[in-house]
Amino acid sequence: MQTASMPLTDQLKKFFGFNQFKGEQEQVIKSILKGEDTFVIMPTGGGKSMCYQLPALISEGTAIVVSPLIALMKNQVDAIRGFSKGNHVAHFMNSSLNKTDLAIVKEDLVAGKTKLLYVAPETLTKQVNIDFFKSIKISFFAIDEAHCISEWGHDFRPEYRRLREIIEAIDRVPIIALTATATPKVQQDIQKNLGMSYANVFKASFNRPNLYYEVNPKKEANSQIVKYINQHKGKSGIVYCLSRKKVEEVAETLQVNGIKALPYHAGLDAGTRARHQDMFLMEESDVIVATIAFGMGIDKPDVRFVIHHDIPKSLEGYYQETGRAGRDGGEGRCIAFYSYKDIEKLEKFLQGKPVAEQEIGRQLIFETVSYAETAVCRRKQLLHYFGEDYDGDNCGNCDNCINPRVEFDAQDQVSLALRTILELKENFKANYISNFLAGHITSEIKSLRNDEHRLFGKGKDLEEIKWNSIIRQCIINNYIIKEIENYGVLKVSAKGKEFISDPHQVMMVEPKKYDANASIVTSNSKGGAAADEELYAILKELRKEVAQNEDLPPYVIFSEVSLQDMATQYPITMVEMCNITGVGQGKAEKFGATFLEKIKEYVEENDIDRPNDMIVKSVVNKSGLKVFIIQSLDRKFTLEDIAVAKNKKVDDVLEEIEHIVTSGTRVNLDHILNELLDEEYQEEIMDYFKETEEDSMDDALAEFDEAYSEEELRMMRIKFLSIMGN
Repeated sequence: MQTASMPLTDQLKKFFGFNQFKGEQEQVIKSILKGEDTFVIMPTGGGKSMCYQLPALISEGTAIVVSPLIALMKNQVDAIRGFSKGNHVAHFMNSSLNKTDLAIVKEDLVAGKTKLLYVAPETLTKQVNIDFFKSIKISFFAIDEAHCISEWGHDFRPEYRRLREIIEAIDRVPIIALTATATPKVQQDIQKNLGMSYANVFKASFNRPNLYYEVNPKKEANSQIVKYINQHKGKSGIVYCLSRKKVEEVAETLQVNGIKALPYHAGLDAGTRARHQDMFLMEESDVIVATIAFGMGIDKPDVRFVIHHDIPKSLEGYYQETGRAGRDGGEGRCIAFYSYKDIEKLEKFLQGKPVAEQEIGRQLIFETVSYAETAVCRRKQLLHYFGEDYDGDNCGNCDNCINPRVEFDAQDQVSLALRTILELKENFKANYISNFLAGHITSEIKSLRNDEHRLFGKGKDLEEIKWNSIIRQCIINNYIIKEIENYGVLKVSAKGKEFISDPHQVMMVEPKKYDANASIVTSNSKGGAAADEELYAILKELRKEVAQNEDLPPYVIFSEVSLQDMATQYPITMVEMCNITGVGQGKAEKFGATFLEKIKEYVEENDIDRPNDMIVKSVVNKSGLKVFIIQSLDRKFTLEDIAVAKNKKVDDVLEEIEHIVTSGTRVNLDHILNELLDEEYQEEIMDYFKETEEDSMDDALAEFDEAYSEEELRMMRIKFLSIMGN
């Protein structure tokens, strides 16, 4: 082949337009071109794909690339085709192809036109495909995401364990295995399983200096995420969640807060997933909210933040997912939210699995907890996990280095915790022990009469949250162990018993707390910031003026609660107005502009220091009920029908409709009201609501001397608000 004699740098320029290789790419490519087994451990963004793409293009035959994610193969193939004249240069073979497409792929392979063929491991294991691959010239096998082979890896796939025997059955050609994450244990597992113990190993540094690492307590995570994204408008980011349900919830929360966000998880159909992925790549959407199904093979260089709504179940998973930020060397912020309750959920998932698998899973989770709770440089701890030393104790680009956490000698607290566990016969979990020490009488403590125990409340000078932190750090330091079989129960280890006999200084860190200035007042929080009385009075007067101009009662414009919220949050944009309690988009657009203008003027004149973040509009758990009610009313269902369908009382349904209407959404109750009240009676009630200044149902009942039922009047008020206010 003519191109084969060209220097590699010329080949690189010819096919990909780059003038020079990155890191050890050239040495890796030379290794595979020599026909030697090659193992590449290179962080996300380090250029792994080039290590097999270029040798495939300049070698005789077809390189077979084993990739675990069918959804991303098309993107990888499209990327290669973008550098070539014909589509035949790269294909994928998986279950998504129809017979016609498969025939075209095989025709190109037999003709020797295809240089790269992406296959799923399941495709490779079918005997019909094994027989076909034996008939074509194969240059080498590339095993992408090779950590999937290892049970100690973060994304173990059993089908990957068969790859070696299948490759041997097809043709003993060179193998290049590639992964972005591999601890020494995983590296050993990969090489052993693929039979490439003598492979040339190329391990790039795992240090990504441009990435900033931060772990925060999981307190109002959705609010914190909205706050962060709104502070970085227009930047691309990924939010990872552990469950499909959480992905949908977070995506919806971002959307209602004016953020261009889309969900991505395996529960969506392939077409939707592909469309959402393309919209993210084409920057039609700023944020993807996803399970770990998203990201492998995504080559978007300008992802500026990766947020973990839920802490991952392994540090390898965390490292690989954060590695999708800042691949161009620019800014990349990696923020994780950590709650020990999430860790307990992950541990619970291990129940029922074989003990060996539980032990592996628990060890991986343990490493994640150690990282989340550490007070040392996060970069140093991450690199140490991957077998790499980091010189220096302060990287200057993680939360622990920028804001060092307070350490204290916990000798007395550790002794008390260990003695308490033993005195309580090693029968309880961490939360029970923490509450017991802090002197909190829970129902479980009360029922066992342990509130009468001599050690109960011995640690009441510390809060339960701090005792929980001390216990977790005791687990990390091997003073306490958790039973595998008896899920979560604490036992004192041999090391812990030695400590009781011979106590000594043991340094621990204070639980991480939010800066008071960073807290977010939510619309449903109690005891939040007080309203600005002067602004509230101004807004109340303005509401009266608008009401007079519109010939409507003031309460129709905005409720008292909404005005108080405006006087607390000082909204100055339409998006912020939509986040005010009781204000939906329709009401904001109809009446909001005048109020925003007045608030902005007040803020500027009085040099008001507005809250850093507006209230984050939450997706109420009853949002599905609201949609159901609106759709049911459109279909002319009765209130009784709706109540029965949702196992609710009619009064509850009416209350929900009232919330819907006061937030600015119009509903139609005519099909119900026309059955109950003649037109003239409806007009009489409408006139009353139009003339009254007070939004009081008691006043309405008194006015009509109970000639109409409360239910009839409430429905008429809904009709009035729907027509006049929305």
